[in-house]
Amino acid sequence: MHDRQSRPPSYTAPKKWRSATTEPFWAKAAFIFAAFAYLLLIIILPLISVMVEAFRNGAGEYIAALREPDALAAIRLTLLVAAIAVPLNLVFGLAASWAIAKFDFKGKAFLITLIDLPFSVSPVISGLVYVLLFGAQSVLGPWLKHHGIEILFAVPGIVLATIFVTFPFVARELIPLMQEQGTAEEEAAITLGANGWQTFFRVTLPNIKWGLLYGVLLCNARAMGEFGAVSVVSGHIRGLTTTMPLHVEILYNEYNLAGAFAVASLLALLALLTLVVRTVLEIWYSHGIAGSNKH
Repeated sequence: MHDRQSRPPSYTAPKKWRSATTEPFWAKAAFIFAAFAYLLLIIILPLISVMVEAFRNGAGEYIAALREPDALAAIRLTLLVAAIAVPLNLVFGLAASWAIAKFDFKGKAFLITLIDLPFSVSPVISGLVYVLLFGAQSVLGPWLKHHGIEILFAVPGIVLATIFVTFPFVARELIPLMQEQGTAEEEAAITLGANGWQTFFRVTLPNIKWGLLYGVLLCNARAMGEFGAVSVVSGHIRGLTTTMPLHVEILYNEYNLAGAFAVASLLALLALLTLVVRTVLEIWYSHGIAGSNKH
């Protein structure tokens, strides 16, 4: 008791008492080694093998495989679908996260559950849902056929399936960020005379820009690499409704390994580019937070 009273007010525990973990060095090294070994086996080695197989016959054959008409059509379709799906999910993610984080209303929990639904539903099932909704035997099928509207086995069906499996990414990045920021700044801006659009563009958007870009990158990466849902609704019409993942499957089933690995390597490069951009954004975001804390 006397010893506790005699401690100065600035007393702090010794450094060794404040350690976050008490494991010995060999245990920490073993955990780190196991993590890196697992990543090497599951991620790095498969990516290296894809690149090696893609260039096995030389750069000339690699470029020729990418310039093949069906491959170019698959690349164009993949980029087109991503260019349509990502902006739509961007608008939806902003609207949904704004409503959930800034307002209280009945059904908020249900809306969050619906946003998370694509994470728990198999992409193949989501594709089958659109088949049941727009197929020839569905309620809408005869009407669509009568008016010459093609949804399934065409670009619109691929876009819808891609939107379904990717729409949670932007919203799920922004909802916790907006909830953490609260509504104080928006309320202050409105009190000073700003309208809704001015408040959004001058207050809310600058505060969420890094999270928004991060969500868009994840959404774009998933849109370009989606296979299951797109495979169900595309019809696998070569040169017309085959995206890059579907084209890889077709070439592989035809034992055209050089072409399959060439297109697969392009998808892998796009994924690595997304990872690099995401890392840069994280660094900028952390530096921005550090700078604001200093001020």
